[in-house]
Amino acid sequence: MKYLLIGNSTAAIACIEAIRTLDKQGEITVLSKEEQFCYGRPTISYCLAGLTDREHMNYRPLDFYEKMGVSVHLGVSAESIDADKKQVKASDGKKYSYDKLLVSTGSRPFVPFAEGLDKVKNAFTFMSYDDMEALDKALSPEKEVVVIGAGLIGLKCVEGIFDRVKKVTVVDLATRVMPSVTEEESAAMIQSFLEKKGVEFVLGDCAASYTENSVTLKSGKTLSFDILVTAAGVRANTSLIADIGGKVNRGILVNTRQQTSIPDIYAAGDCTEGYDSSIGADRVLALMPNAYLQGKTAGLNMAGGDSEYKDAIPLNAVGFFGLHMLSAGVYEGEIIKVKDENKLKLLFVKDNVLKGFILINDFLRAGIYTSLVRGKTPLDGVDFDMLVEAPQLLAFPAEARAAKLSRRA
Repeated sequence: MKYLLIGNSTAAIACIEAIRTLDKQGEITVLSKEEQFCYGRPTISYCLAGLTDREHMNYRPLDFYEKMGVSVHLGVSAESIDADKKQVKASDGKKYSYDKLLVSTGSRPFVPFAEGLDKVKNAFTFMSYDDMEALDKALSPEKEVVVIGAGLIGLKCVEGIFDRVKKVTVVDLATRVMPSVTEEESAAMIQSFLEKKGVEFVLGDCAASYTENSVTLKSGKTLSFDILVTAAGVRANTSLIADIGGKVNRGILVNTRQQTSIPDIYAAGDCTEGYDSSIGADRVLALMPNAYLQGKTAGLNMAGGDSEYKDAIPLNAVGFFGLHMLSAGVYEGEIIKVKDENKLKLLFVKDNVLKGFILINDFLRAGIYTSLVRGKTPLDGVDFDMLVEAPQLLAFPAEARAAKLSRRA
């Protein structure tokens, strides 16, 4: 069996590991546009801040490919797929054949157009190791930075550069920070924390035009900068499948077995649009845990197994300067709040189930909340008052406790 994987990040690594649980001999080939050994993308901000180095960013040990019997072609991108001939044309001029193909092409930065953007000399994005390395070379203590985007990527970039420059200002069209994973109160708490550190925010505004060293916003406000970082969002890389007539929406459409609409072609990770059990519909979940589980599911099925990934939910864990946030699910229904000066717990309850949660600096046994959301556990069957105060197994009936403990064992 010939397995061909396009991409070399979380989903591809999980796919390789899953294939090898069922097929020890099949030929596995990886094409990677990046020239980097597989690394954890969330660590690039820590590398920029000097808290880690390239060696410790590796997602697997350096002998991973060798031990797994994988042929890796770094710096080689896939240009097109011939689904009839089961071949992929690559940037090195070669054609790679396959029996089963995984497309794990990830996503790319979205850079909103504004007049004069092409005149900005020191303009960067912040998604890859190469992006981080380029930005690293431009930083110095006397420089001022404008970051376009107050989402996860933008704020992680802020964390990475803040102590290495004179000033950082964050601009976002949304009226709160991290709008895709917060609500008003949690966003305000995070923003206040970052402002006390010295980060400046201009929210509810966006770039109208640029000069070489300034941006004029739609409000008329002008910000000067030495460095511009655009972190306004991402777009899934779907063209390889779209170009051969595969079903694509915001991402490559996949079923719960990670199959695309093209026979023998699977997809996983940030490039996909799959089933989100929290809303009962398909959508893009560009999250590292989701990428791993999608890749694992794809690998098992590619190797002849029978696996489905049916309980995907939004799940985010992020930290800035010592403040940490964990969130999951959707924010619908009654809000149950527990708050003190440094901690916040928001639980969202609807139709007798926990639909989602936001936790800031309060993670004690947070996995219990995650399991409630994933399992759609009826809350009238547990001691929910106890779970609100301090999540613990004692809040579950004896039979449920025994089942959870046996799974742990």
